[in-house]
Amino acid sequence: MNDTFPIEIDVQTVKSLQDSGERFLLLDVRQPDEYATARIDGSVLIPMGELRDRIDELQSYRDDRIVVHCHHGGRSLQVTQALRAHGFEKTQNMDGGIDVWSQEIDPTVPRY
Repeated sequence: MNDTFPIEIDVQTVKSLQDSGERFLLLDVRQPDEYATARIDGSVLIPMGELRDRIDELQSYRDDRIVVHCHHGGRSLQVTQALRAHGFEKTQNMDGGIDVWSQEIDPTVPRY
């Protein structure tokens, strides 16, 4: 098990990663309509259902931290587990998803 990168990461830690300028991928696995409604600046959209066909797009991040998020954290946890199984060992799920982000970090991100 990777103690340095626990499977879950909270929104405050993600925000501090952004503020520090650390290289990491913020991967949004929601649907395009959800992304159009509310998104976190700097995130990259690859809907959960497209991940298998688009995993090559993530290869340059294989050795970097990947933080996955969705609406509440369910889909992103599944994606996190799948990416870890494919060798992306530093992948983490943003606990609570964009909903908690908009409540605790950035209230300008719409809730839906």
